[in-house]
Amino acid sequence: MKRLPAFPDPVNEAAARTVALGVVTMSVLALLTGWAWLLGVLLYGFAARVLAGPTLSPLGQFATRVAAPRLTRWTRYSPGPPKRFAQGMGLAVTIAATLTWLYAGWSAARWLLLPLVGAASLEAFAGFCVGCAMFRGLMRVGVVPASVCAACADLSEHYRRLEAVAD
Repeated sequence: MKRLPAFPDPVNEAAARTVALGVVTMSVLALLTGWAWLLGVLLYGFAARVLAGPTLSPLGQFATRVAAPRLTRWTRYSPGPPKRFAQGMGLAVTIAATLTWLYAGWSAARWLLLPLVGAASLEAFAGFCVGCAMFRGLMRVGVVPASVCAACADLSEHYRRLEAVAD
């Protein structure tokens, strides 16, 4: 049996921000038009990216193969595990919105898209990953072991970069 491709580590920030912009676009479109079927598209995308990174996600493929190579100003790399956690958070919110839509209707489900739009907008427009911040907080209090993300736990490289900027 074939294995799924691994989640990328490190992750190109240009690709991550492009995916986030796609999530914002689809979510806002669903909110403005009432097209609840877009929840299915979002759900598939998040599930595919959690399982295999951009490989099985059309939006992920566009981001890594088309957009990111052209967005060289945004190109920098960050550890993969926090980004995967953030995708998992998006998946959880999208599952909740989809189940709410199926059992309570669109008028209730659309409210669950608002935090998704907020978090994805922060990533897309400001480069701030809410899920990554939560992941690092969970590492700090010991819920996520340091072995899950060695690059996150080793802040010496981060401090060296700060010292170089200060000089």
